[in-house]
Amino acid sequence: MSGHSKWSSIKHKKGAKDAKRGKLFSKLIKEITVAARMGGGDVNANPRLRTAVTTARENSMPNDNIERAIKRGSGELEGVHYEEVSYEGYGPGGVAIMANVLTDNRNRTVSEIRRVFEKHGGSMGAAGCVAWMFHKRGLIPVDKTAADEDRLMEVALDAGADDVTDTGDTFEIVTAPESFEAVKAAVQGAGIAVTNAEVTMVPQNTVSVTGKDAEHTVKLLEELDDHDDVQNVASNVDIPQEELERLSAA
Repeated sequence: MSGHSKWSSIKHKKGAKDAKRGKLFSKLIKEITVAARMGGGDVNANPRLRTAVTTARENSMPNDNIERAIKRGSGELEGVHYEEVSYEGYGPGGVAIMANVLTDNRNRTVSEIRRVFEKHGGSMGAAGCVAWMFHKRGLIPVDKTAADEDRLMEVALDAGADDVTDTGDTFEIVTAPESFEAVKAAVQGAGIAVTNAEVTMVPQNTVSVTGKDAEHTVKLLEELDDHDDVQNVASNVDIPQEELERLSAA
Protein backbone atom coordinates (compact mmCIF):
# COMPACT_ATOMS: atom_id res chain seq x y z
CA MET A 1 0.00 0.00 0.00
CA SER A 2 1.40 3.38 -0.95
CA GLY A 3 0.78 6.33 1.34
CA HIS A 4 2.30 8.82 -1.01
CA SER A 5 0.87 12.34 -0.92
CA LYS A 6 1.60 13.99 -4.25
CA TRP A 7 0.73 17.46 -3.00
CA SER A 8 3.17 17.15 -0.09
CA SER A 9 5.95 16.31 -2.55
CA ILE A 10 5.00 19.13 -4.93
CA LYS A 11 4.85 21.64 -2.09
CA HIS A 12 8.27 20.68 -0.73
CA LYS A 13 9.89 20.71 -4.18
CA LYS A 14 8.51 24.14 -5.04
CA GLY A 15 9.19 25.53 -1.57
CA ALA A 16 6.17 26.18 0.65
CA LYS A 17 5.25 29.81 1.19
CA ASP A 18 4.49 29.15 4.86
CA ALA A 19 8.14 28.17 5.31
CA LYS A 20 8.52 31.87 6.20
CA ARG A 21 9.36 31.56 9.86
CA GLY A 22 6.81 34.07 11.18
CA LYS A 23 3.91 32.42 9.38
CA LEU A 24 5.05 28.93 10.32
CA PHE A 25 5.39 29.91 13.99
CA SER A 26 1.88 31.37 13.97
CA LYS A 27 0.42 28.11 12.66
CA LEU A 28 2.39 26.00 15.12
CA ILE A 29 1.29 28.18 18.05
CA LYS A 30 -2.36 27.71 17.04
CA GLU A 31 -1.91 23.95 16.85
CA ILE A 32 -0.20 23.81 20.26
CA THR A 33 -2.94 25.96 21.81
CA VAL A 34 -5.77 23.84 20.43
CA ALA A 35 -4.00 20.57 21.28
CA ALA A 36 -3.55 21.73 24.90
CA ARG A 37 -7.17 22.89 25.12
CA MET A 38 -8.51 19.58 23.82
CA GLY A 39 -6.20 17.13 25.62
CA GLY A 40 -4.54 19.03 28.46
CA GLY A 41 -1.15 20.67 28.85
CA ASP A 42 0.89 17.56 29.73
CA VAL A 43 2.91 16.59 26.65
CA ASN A 44 3.46 13.10 28.04
CA ALA A 45 -0.28 12.43 28.28
CA ASN A 46 -1.38 14.29 25.14
CA PRO A 47 -0.07 12.76 21.87
CA ARG A 48 -1.35 15.59 19.68
CA LEU A 49 0.34 18.19 21.87
CA ARG A 50 3.55 16.16 21.96
CA THR A 51 3.64 16.04 18.15
CA ALA A 52 2.96 19.78 17.89
CA VAL A 53 5.68 20.65 20.41
CA THR A 54 8.19 18.35 18.72
CA THR A 55 7.47 19.97 15.35
CA ALA A 56 7.83 23.44 16.88
CA ARG A 57 11.20 22.56 18.40
CA GLU A 58 12.41 21.03 15.15
CA ASN A 59 11.64 24.40 13.54
CA SER A 60 13.61 26.28 16.21
CA MET A 61 10.64 27.87 17.98
CA PRO A 62 11.77 29.36 21.32
CA ASN A 63 10.66 27.44 24.42
CA ASP A 64 8.99 30.57 25.83
CA ASN A 65 6.64 30.69 22.83
CA ILE A 66 5.82 27.01 23.23
CA GLU A 67 5.12 27.33 26.98
CA ARG A 68 2.87 30.37 26.50
CA ALA A 69 0.87 28.57 23.81
CA ILE A 70 0.39 25.56 26.10
CA LYS A 71 -0.74 27.79 28.98
CA ARG A 72 -3.21 29.63 26.76
CA GLY A 73 -4.65 26.33 25.63
CA SER A 74 -4.88 24.87 29.14
CA GLY A 75 -6.45 28.06 30.51
CA GLU A 76 -3.53 29.24 32.65
CA LEU A 77 -3.26 32.32 30.46
CA GLU A 78 -6.01 34.21 28.67
CA GLY A 79 -6.07 33.55 24.93
CA VAL A 80 -8.08 33.37 21.72
CA HIS A 81 -10.51 30.45 21.32
CA TYR A 82 -9.85 28.69 18.02
CA GLU A 83 -12.39 26.47 16.30
CA GLU A 84 -11.24 23.47 14.25
CA VAL A 85 -12.97 23.18 10.85
CA SER A 86 -12.36 21.31 7.58
CA TYR A 87 -13.37 22.78 4.23
CA GLU A 88 -13.66 20.61 1.14
CA GLY A 89 -14.00 21.23 -2.56
CA TYR A 90 -12.73 20.72 -6.07
CA GLY A 91 -9.99 22.35 -8.10
CA PRO A 92 -9.49 22.50 -11.88
CA GLY A 93 -9.77 19.13 -13.59
CA GLY A 94 -11.82 17.66 -10.75
CA VAL A 95 -8.97 17.57 -8.23
CA ALA A 96 -10.20 16.94 -4.67
CA ILE A 97 -8.98 19.34 -1.98
CA MET A 98 -9.28 19.48 1.80
CA ALA A 99 -8.19 22.45 3.95
CA ASN A 100 -7.94 21.97 7.71
CA VAL A 101 -8.46 25.26 9.52
CA LEU A 102 -8.11 26.77 13.00
CA THR A 103 -10.10 30.00 13.19
CA ASP A 104 -11.52 32.45 15.71
CA ASN A 105 -14.12 33.64 13.18
CA ARG A 106 -15.75 30.90 11.11
CA ASN A 107 -17.86 33.28 8.98
CA ARG A 108 -14.82 35.31 7.91
CA THR A 109 -12.73 32.25 7.20
CA VAL A 110 -15.30 30.33 5.14
CA SER A 111 -15.87 33.42 2.99
CA GLU A 112 -12.13 33.83 2.39
CA ILE A 113 -11.56 30.14 1.64
CA ARG A 114 -14.48 30.09 -0.83
CA ARG A 115 -13.00 33.14 -2.56
CA VAL A 116 -9.62 31.37 -2.94
CA PHE A 117 -11.29 28.33 -4.52
CA GLU A 118 -13.28 30.46 -6.97
CA LYS A 119 -10.35 32.73 -7.83
CA HIS A 120 -8.42 29.76 -9.24
CA GLY A 121 -11.23 27.94 -11.03
CA GLY A 122 -12.32 25.69 -8.18
CA SER A 123 -15.42 25.44 -6.02
CA MET A 124 -16.14 24.65 -2.40
CA GLY A 125 -18.44 21.73 -1.70
CA ALA A 126 -20.51 20.44 1.18
CA ALA A 127 -18.91 18.76 4.17
CA GLY A 128 -18.00 15.19 3.27
CA CYS A 129 -17.95 15.72 -0.50
CA VAL A 130 -14.30 14.64 -0.83
CA ALA A 131 -13.31 13.49 2.68
CA TRP A 132 -14.20 9.90 1.81
CA MET A 133 -11.37 9.89 -0.74
CA PHE A 134 -8.70 10.32 1.96
CA HIS A 135 -7.23 8.41 4.89
CA LYS A 136 -5.31 10.03 7.76
CA ARG A 137 -1.77 8.66 7.71
CA GLY A 138 1.66 9.48 9.07
CA LEU A 139 4.24 10.11 6.35
CA ILE A 140 7.96 10.14 7.14
CA PRO A 141 10.14 10.93 4.10
CA VAL A 142 13.79 9.84 4.19
CA ASP A 143 16.29 10.99 1.59
CA LYS A 144 17.83 8.07 -0.27
CA THR A 145 21.31 9.28 0.68
CA ALA A 146 20.43 9.00 4.39
CA ALA A 147 19.74 5.29 4.64
CA ASP A 148 19.98 1.90 3.00
CA GLU A 149 16.49 0.68 2.06
CA ASP A 150 16.79 -2.68 3.84
CA ARG A 151 18.05 -1.07 7.04
CA LEU A 152 15.36 1.62 6.92
CA MET A 153 12.63 -0.96 6.38
CA GLU A 154 13.92 -3.06 9.29
CA VAL A 155 13.93 -0.09 11.70
CA ALA A 156 10.59 1.32 10.55
CA LEU A 157 8.63 -1.94 10.50
CA ASP A 158 10.04 -3.03 13.86
CA ALA A 159 8.81 0.28 15.31
CA GLY A 160 5.28 -0.25 14.00
CA ALA A 161 5.25 1.30 10.50
CA ASP A 162 2.78 -0.07 7.95
CA ASP A 163 4.99 0.22 4.89
CA VAL A 164 8.06 1.77 3.29
CA THR A 165 7.71 2.89 -0.32
CA ASP A 166 10.06 4.24 -2.98
CA THR A 167 8.72 7.59 -4.27
CA GLY A 168 11.62 8.40 -6.59
CA ASP A 169 13.77 10.92 -4.72
CA THR A 170 12.99 9.53 -1.28
CA PHE A 171 11.85 6.54 0.71
CA GLU A 172 8.55 7.21 2.43
CA ILE A 173 7.55 5.50 5.65
CA VAL A 174 3.79 5.12 6.08
CA THR A 175 2.27 4.79 9.54
CA ALA A 176 -1.06 4.83 11.33
CA PRO A 177 -1.47 8.25 13.03
CA GLU A 178 -1.09 6.74 16.50
CA SER A 179 2.22 5.08 15.50
CA PHE A 180 3.72 8.17 13.86
CA GLU A 181 5.71 9.50 16.82
CA ALA A 182 7.14 6.13 17.84
CA VAL A 183 8.25 5.29 14.29
CA LYS A 184 9.76 8.71 13.71
CA ALA A 185 11.65 8.52 17.01
CA ALA A 186 12.95 5.04 16.19
CA VAL A 187 14.19 6.12 12.76
CA GLN A 188 15.92 9.19 14.17
CA GLY A 189 17.28 7.10 17.05
CA ALA A 190 18.91 4.85 14.46
CA GLY A 191 20.79 7.88 13.16
CA ILE A 192 18.62 8.29 10.05
CA ALA A 193 17.60 11.87 9.22
CA VAL A 194 13.97 12.53 8.26
CA THR A 195 12.57 15.53 6.38
CA ASN A 196 9.12 17.15 6.49
CA ALA A 197 7.50 14.32 8.46
CA GLU A 198 3.79 14.90 9.07
CA VAL A 199 0.42 13.37 9.81
CA THR A 200 -1.77 14.28 6.86
CA MET A 201 -4.72 13.21 4.75
CA VAL A 202 -3.52 10.84 2.03
CA PRO A 203 -5.66 10.21 -1.07
CA GLN A 204 -6.72 6.69 -2.03
CA ASN A 205 -6.41 7.62 -5.72
CA THR A 206 -4.94 10.57 -7.62
CA VAL A 207 -6.11 12.81 -10.47
CA SER A 208 -3.52 13.80 -13.08
CA VAL A 209 -3.66 17.36 -14.42
CA THR A 210 -1.46 19.15 -16.95
CA GLY A 211 -1.20 22.52 -18.68
CA LYS A 212 -3.43 25.34 -17.41
CA ASP A 213 -5.26 23.00 -15.04
CA ALA A 214 -1.97 22.10 -13.36
CA GLU A 215 -0.94 25.75 -13.15
CA HIS A 216 -4.24 26.88 -11.62
CA THR A 217 -4.35 23.92 -9.24
CA VAL A 218 -0.88 24.65 -7.85
CA LYS A 219 -1.78 28.34 -7.39
CA LEU A 220 -4.99 27.34 -5.60
CA LEU A 221 -3.21 24.94 -3.27
CA GLU A 222 -0.40 27.39 -2.56
CA GLU A 223 -2.81 30.21 -1.72
CA LEU A 224 -4.75 27.94 0.61
CA ASP A 225 -1.47 26.88 2.28
CA ASP A 226 -0.55 30.54 2.67
CA HIS A 227 -3.82 31.51 4.38
CA ASP A 228 -3.26 32.43 8.03
CA ASP A 229 -6.08 30.18 9.28
CA VAL A 230 -5.18 27.09 7.23
CA GLN A 231 -3.07 24.57 9.12
CA ASN A 232 -2.63 22.09 6.28
CA VAL A 233 -3.96 21.22 2.84
CA ALA A 234 -4.49 17.80 1.30
CA SER A 235 -5.19 17.02 -2.34
CA ASN A 236 -5.31 14.06 -4.70
CA VAL A 237 -3.57 16.02 -7.45
CA ASP A 238 -0.85 14.31 -9.48
CA ILE A 239 1.26 16.57 -11.67
CA PRO A 240 3.76 14.91 -14.05
CA GLN A 241 7.41 15.65 -13.32
CA GLU A 242 7.94 17.63 -16.53
CA GLU A 243 4.94 19.83 -15.69
CA LEU A 244 6.21 20.36 -12.16
CA GLU A 245 9.64 21.41 -13.46
CA ARG A 246 7.96 23.90 -15.79
CA LEU A 247 5.87 25.36 -12.98
CA SER A 248 8.83 25.50 -10.60
CA ALA A 249 10.81 27.50 -13.14
CA ALA A 250 7.96 29.95 -13.73
